[in-house]
Amino acid sequence: MQTVSRVLLIAAALLAAGLVFAQNTVPEIPYDSTPNFLKLPDGLYLGEAVGVATNSKGHVFVYTRTGSPRVTLGTNRVFARSAARLFEFDQNGKYLREIGQGLYGFVFAHAVRVDRQDNIWVIDEGSNMLIKFDPDGRVLLTLGRKPEAIPVPAAAANAGGERGGAGARGGEGGRGGPPGAGIPGDNFNRPTDVAWDSAGNIYVADGYGNSRVAKLDKNGRFIKSGGSRGTGPGQFNIPHTIAIDAQNNVYVGDRENKRIQVFDTDGNFKTQYTNAGAPYAICITPGPRQFLYTSNSNPSTGMDNGEIYKMTLDGKILGKFGRAGKLLKEFGTVHQMDCRSENELYVGEITNWRVQKLTLKPAQSN
Repeated sequence: MQTVSRVLLIAAALLAAGLVFAQNTVPEIPYDSTPNFLKLPDGLYLGEAVGVATNSKGHVFVYTRTGSPRVTLGTNRVFARSAARLFEFDQNGKYLREIGQGLYGFVFAHAVRVDRQDNIWVIDEGSNMLIKFDPDGRVLLTLGRKPEAIPVPAAAANAGGERGGAGARGGEGGRGGPPGAGIPGDNFNRPTDVAWDSAGNIYVADGYGNSRVAKLDKNGRFIKSGGSRGTGPGQFNIPHTIAIDAQNNVYVGDRENKRIQVFDTDGNFKTQYTNAGAPYAICITPGPRQFLYTSNSNPSTGMDNGEIYKMTLDGKILGKFGRAGKLLKEFGTVHQMDCRSENELYVGEITNWRVQKLTLKPAQSN
């Protein structure tokens, strides 16, 4: 009898170990990358490709850190000038135009998004601004305000993070609030991303200087904000990326806390996913059956991680692909992704200065 019991215990232990192994084994998704997808004119180059998005026609928009930031040191202030550019390409990667060349709010690029009406939004970490363009490239709306100058001690103190933003200021709480809560309104401090709910309300990840998500109506009027610096539910340590699904659930990539937090449109915490590393970039596919992609990007100073995960909206990992590197189909700090469809993605990279068009082939995986 003791022998039978021992055998049963061993079998149960082996079964449990097998289940844990199965849960920790993530299938690899086969994929291809289109070589030399973007065709730039002679003499024009991408810098750090921190932002990539597509519109309804499949046109590709790239917000890039290109050129050299021009900074003038006064007696006690630093005056920042622009080093960010926004390019548009057609669905085949052919260069079409530059939008907003020399614009006042273009200082230190961070992300670009396209809304349901094909308006183009750029998020500029350096100027602390979001700028909305219509499809023809005319400025429709500005949120936030570029500082005329930056006090030298603050500029030096905030030079860390992701290369440091030209418009960086401290992350103090506003009006006696907790650190990172910011000041009510569109007083952004190194914002990182933007998303919209089905009513057109605007959600801004205000992410390096502050640690909050601000909600504004479709006309840019401030409604509320939530979040502060910390590790608890509803707190953030660099809310770096944001997306909203068809049910109006708000997903925030809480990068340094290595989790994706999910909220309703009133900012109430619903759940979190901690199984896919540090979410540098997230995107949600269109269509009736949506999927969440999240990039556990390698830091710009190393080659750890680099894979991208495919997940259901309830946090189950379906597969992963890629790794850090310099070659085609490898990634150099993925900073933003656009989910064109379940199996077509665009990724913008910092250290490799490029955008890759990826075609996933999940039917080939087991």
